[in-house]
Amino acid sequence: MTAANTTHWVLTLVCEDKPGIVHAISGAIVAANGNITESSQFASDDTGRFFMRLQIESAVPREHFENQIAPVAERYGMTWELEEVGRKMKTLILVSKSAHCLNDLLFRQRGGQLPVEIPAVFGNHPELKEMADFYGIPFEHHPISSDADKGAFEQMLRDFIKSAGVELIVLARYMQVLSPEFCAEFEGRIINIHHSFLPGFKGANPYAQAHARGVKLIGATAHFVTADLDEGPIIEQNVVRVEHSDSKKRLVSIGQDVESKTLTQAVRWFAERRVLQDGDRTIIFS
Repeated sequence: MTAANTTHWVLTLVCEDKPGIVHAISGAIVAANGNITESSQFASDDTGRFFMRLQIESAVPREHFENQIAPVAERYGMTWELEEVGRKMKTLILVSKSAHCLNDLLFRQRGGQLPVEIPAVFGNHPELKEMADFYGIPFEHHPISSDADKGAFEQMLRDFIKSAGVELIVLARYMQVLSPEFCAEFEGRIINIHHSFLPGFKGANPYAQAHARGVKLIGATAHFVTADLDEGPIIEQNVVRVEHSDSKKRLVSIGQDVESKTLTQAVRWFAERRVLQDGDRTIIFS
């Protein structure tokens, strides 16, 4: 195989853990004239499920590759996906007024560090339009002041997701609660970020509350969105140690930085097909 006529694929699969899975998959890859360049696997003792992610170089057409994998997948009852490595995932971003997470996502996307394509940014406030414009991303303002507004917005979202082929929705400090129906419809495709003090320090000014209590660690959690507010499967978490001398303003700055890094990492892993769900938790092949 030469670089000119090969395609680099990423194959992910989930099934009940049984003997022979790795051997069977390896045989199918050999039959597809494939060369494994990266391999990760995990068998969960808790759920009895098997998870695998492979990167494979092959010169055969996609259809031929899928025809080799399909019988193995059927035999083991696998849920599986085959994608080209590096294909940019269509990602819609929802925002409110906070700019730090959006800025980090757009900066790294433009710099080629984040394998996503962003068709639009939607905000329930207009403040971040200038930032989206700077990065050349369309911005739409959709104010929400009632249940009727929220219902209309979510229906518009459904239509846009379908028409634009959106694969991932990112809540980049979006301060509206999505309906249980919307969360269920797009389960496993919505990522949220929040400070990691929860369930403590709820409501407004969490960093001021943390400062008043003299916390020594602050951090952030990126997770899938479910109908249970802020309780979806965790994708990434980070913490930073702070000192008694740090002001409230300094805590906010540190917190925003860790939120941005944590959300961007979660989006990167998801876009690279490195995140698989195992019930209420995630398997991350980083």
